[in-house]
Amino acid sequence: MPDKPHPITDLRALRRKDERRLMVIIAVFLVVVGGIAIGLVYGWQQAAIGGVCLLVGAAVLGLLWLILSLVEHWANRE
Repeated sequence: MPDKPHPITDLRALRRKDERRLMVIIAVFLVVVGGIAIGLVYGWQQAAIGGVCLLVGAAVLGLLWLILSLVEHWANRE
């Protein structure tokens, strides 16, 4: 009995989706775990200030990812 042919998948779309999901996970991990670590070591009032700094860091990371994604899109344009 022959195997059924597998449907063609869009691997580029899957990669973009995985990259986006990974970026969100990294940013959330950075802010949440970093904020908890700061709170446990230095206290919860300092964790609020540290959380703001971590949010800025996550925003910079997201901005860099966005710029690289736009450059990739521009370079692959036919």
